Amino acid sequence: MKLGCCYYPEHWPEEWWAEDARRMAEMGLSLVRIGEFAWSRIEPEPGHYDWGWLDRAIETLASAGLKVILGTPTATPPKWLVDRMPDMVAIDEQGRPRGFGSRRHYCFSHEGYRAECRRIVTALAERYGKHPALAMWQTDNEYGCHDTVLSFSDAAASAFRGWCAARYGTPQALNEAWGNVFWSMEYRSFAEIDPPHLTVTEANPAHWLDYRRFASDQVASFNREQVDIIRAHSPGVDITHNFMGFFTEFDHHDVGRDIDVATWDSYPLGFLEQFWFSDAEKRAYLRQGHPDIAAFHHDLYRGCSNGRWGVMEQQPGPVNWARFNPAPLPGMVALWTLEACAHGAELTSYFRWRQAPFAQEQMHAGLLRPDSSEAEAAEEVRTAAKVLAEIGPQACAKAPVALVFSYEAAWVVGIQPQGKSFRYLELVFEAYSALRQKGLDVDIVAPSADLSGYRMLVVPTLPIVPQGFAEKLAAFDGPVLLGPRSGSKTASFCIPDGLAPGALRDLTGVTVTRVESLRDGVAEPAESFAVTRWREDVASDDAPELVDAAGRTVVSYKDGVRYCAIWPDRALLALLVERMAAEAGVELRDLPEGIRVRRTQAHVFTFNYAAQPVFVPHLGATLPPASWHLNPR
Repeated sequence: MKLGCCYYPEHWPEEWWAEDARRMAEMGLSLVRIGEFAWSRIEPEPGHYDWGWLDRAIETLASAGLKVILGTPTATPPKWLVDRMPDMVAIDEQGRPRGFGSRRHYCFSHEGYRAECRRIVTALAERYGKHPALAMWQTDNEYGCHDTVLSFSDAAASAFRGWCAARYGTPQALNEAWGNVFWSMEYRSFAEIDPPHLTVTEANPAHWLDYRRFASDQVASFNREQVDIIRAHSPGVDITHNFMGFFTEFDHHDVGRDIDVATWDSYPLGFLEQFWFSDAEKRAYLRQGHPDIAAFHHDLYRGCSNGRWGVMEQQPGPVNWARFNPAPLPGMVALWTLEACAHGAELTSYFRWRQAPFAQEQMHAGLLRPDSSEAEAAEEVRTAAKVLAEIGPQACAKAPVALVFSYEAAWVVGIQPQGKSFRYLELVFEAYSALRQKGLDVDIVAPSADLSGYRMLVVPTLPIVPQGFAEKLAAFDGPVLLGPRSGSKTASFCIPDGLAPGALRDLTGVTVTRVESLRDGVAEPAESFAVTRWREDVASDDAPELVDAAGRTVVSYKDGVRYCAIWPDRALLALLVERMAAEAGVELRDLPEGIRVRRTQAHVFTFNYAAQPVFVPHLGATLPPASWHLNPR
């Protein structure tokens, strides 16, 4: 695995560049990402390119033996461009423009802006596409960051009408699919359709779902336009995009099909603070991050681009964007780096080389402080580089478990949660964490993935069952777990004929007759777990496998397929993992709190995420906090 950093030569005096490059190489770095926010320096005036500084920056880095990851600068269109076409900015759900003054101030659907993007990407690719120092391209930066996937502009409305016409053919077909006879929502033509915002009460959920599908398709097509240009002018050079954490606003599998390497931006401490984790977990993992946050995204994005993936931005110290921004525990930056290697990363790049003393990110730590002295993470990078050199190349081992992840499922649950606490990402993450706590390696896959070779399959929820998926489950040779709400909606967001779980009814042997959501703090008892958040009444000819204290079905079982009719708490998930593993002949390992294991083809990695030393039985040793242990397999 190669190490790198994110560098902004335009931020620093040119006389610093050579020394920066020398220090990067000395630290063990070999890749440098540049250019992704530099449009105003590349093209300071419309049609006038200033390539000199970028030419010199690339040559300086190359002279130190470094390779470049070159970003297209389309995440930050310059002021002159916004002034020339002010309607290119996105419009938020409240009808307000997303104005100039930070970044991502564009609408994916604006054809004029897309033309400008094609022009600047073509100019970049023509100039640098065959440069010997070029290792990889990055398209744009963090699609959708700052809530920018959904735009409600005139351009988006027009594009959505065309999308609907292509999908449905006639307004009558759309009216039928959406159920628009309800509340007199019927359309006479596609020209009458607006985005589903600013309605008096909630908009039609089918309208929302199609708008999310449309918006996701716009992201994918925007990315594809850049990829096509780069491939034409820079054949054979890998292309990536840097995805984000806990982000489901567009389908990353669709974007992943067009790139070579999926990368993501890893900020474990910020994600712990910003998402649903309990106060106790936030205190326990304050300076380490939850032990499954980074691993979850490693495995998710490995499944988005045929197994090739990496970390484009690795947190090296306190960040600037979370509600609270603690510093990592000593050793965590090295641990995060080696954990990425253990999950098969091709690169880990630290954000950023030097902390900026100005603008929005001046409180975001780097490998260097603003005065160019080394920050705490610098020595940990050297440590990680040394370990990587010692252990050599690592290839992923085949995981015994596949976990199915669906971006469309996230949209369905978000549009109609029915219960405030029913969060798709949390449900999937808890299932993943339950598997990891038992020492299992996991592949996170799309519903369309080939499931052959896996010994266990977990589907946390899949409200809309893709065509052929039920048949794929029926043919699967191993235990299957289906979570609540699976099969509960049709492709047009309706309750299926014959009730839920729809296409999965024959496979599971159950019919869902009623659903209810439970408020926070309500926990109805069962033998070793509790019923919280969500429950379904199910009818079945088969006896249930698990019931609650009142005798209501919690888990049904038929021919190796389990259907869980409640929100599964951690105790229930642990019980189900144990039963499925026994049926599949998969060996489990009960890990102490904070300990995680990951296997490559050559090594077994053990990581201690706890803030204190932990005795690890399978090692027969105590691991200090923020440390790791390597064993040959």
